[in-house]
Amino acid sequence: MTVDWAPLGEIIEQHHRFVLTSHVRPDADAIGSEMGIARVLKALGKDVRVVNQSPTPPRLAFLDPEGEIRQFGKTITAEETLDTDVHIVLDTSAWGQLQDTGKVFAKSSAVKVVIDHHVSSDDLGAREFKDTTAAATGELVYQLAVALGYQIDQLAAEALYCAIATDTGWYRFPSTTGETMQIGAALIALGANPAALYERLYEQFSLPRMRLAGRALQRITPEFDGALAHTYVRWDDYQETGAVPPDTEDLVNECMRVAGTRCAFILIEQSNRQVKCSFRSRVGINVAAVAEQFGGGGHQQAAGAILNGPISEARKKALDALKSVVKNS
Repeated sequence: MTVDWAPLGEIIEQHHRFVLTSHVRPDADAIGSEMGIARVLKALGKDVRVVNQSPTPPRLAFLDPEGEIRQFGKTITAEETLDTDVHIVLDTSAWGQLQDTGKVFAKSSAVKVVIDHHVSSDDLGAREFKDTTAAATGELVYQLAVALGYQIDQLAAEALYCAIATDTGWYRFPSTTGETMQIGAALIALGANPAALYERLYEQFSLPRMRLAGRALQRITPEFDGALAHTYVRWDDYQETGAVPPDTEDLVNECMRVAGTRCAFILIEQSNRQVKCSFRSRVGINVAAVAEQFGGGGHQQAAGAILNGPISEARKKALDALKSVVKNS
């Protein structure tokens, strides 16, 4: 799927002030895409602010070396967020993923733009630049810059490389294409260092995070003759191990390492006792459709939703929803 970037080029040319935002609990694709396009816009002389609902996870802070990302309601007000010419939402097309920033987005009279690669989508009243076949939103930001002849400096290249590499499981997921690899090579040529970035992303875990991972590993439970595996993290686990909520990122993938597993999920209890459920699957099982049953969404092989607690009830709902999907795949 080829995106026509010319209309976005016109929007960029005709406006000066931009506010960028992404989904709650931002991952490397969200933050990397934000920082990548922010660098591109600043090189064009634009005024750019990045505003997120959630704080930046500590392990991703290196993507924002100057601390530019502001947290909505904490370090920037709704009025300040509204004061812009263009709102650009990256890496999501869903109201539920924007929370309070979405309410500001809905009220704004500014031009609205979405750059995203997810299948699940709401009508945000924005000009959409989407490609659901793209491996990552960072891939789309790179394509935008190249198509319109914009400058990608080293910091932007590093941010976009992390965005793409993490969303493709370091170029091993089925979403990885030849073009994805070519973009990765181009970003390396622009200054991205894969070895150094991998170390920053995956070899700087805290001891509390490792202890939390140990608990999640001990709780892995097989279902449906081993075709599915699941685990969970209780809210009390954070206090008991010293870990923090962002430390749960990627833990669901540990379930997929069990031989014979074709689908997995992790249940993560929140402070309000609701339960975040992250789904993963191999080709042939569409977990985005399952997540959408609970008001969530994502990709066919990686999706998420928020379920009502307690964990035992959330587990039953997730298993009931997945039972026929897994057995008929």
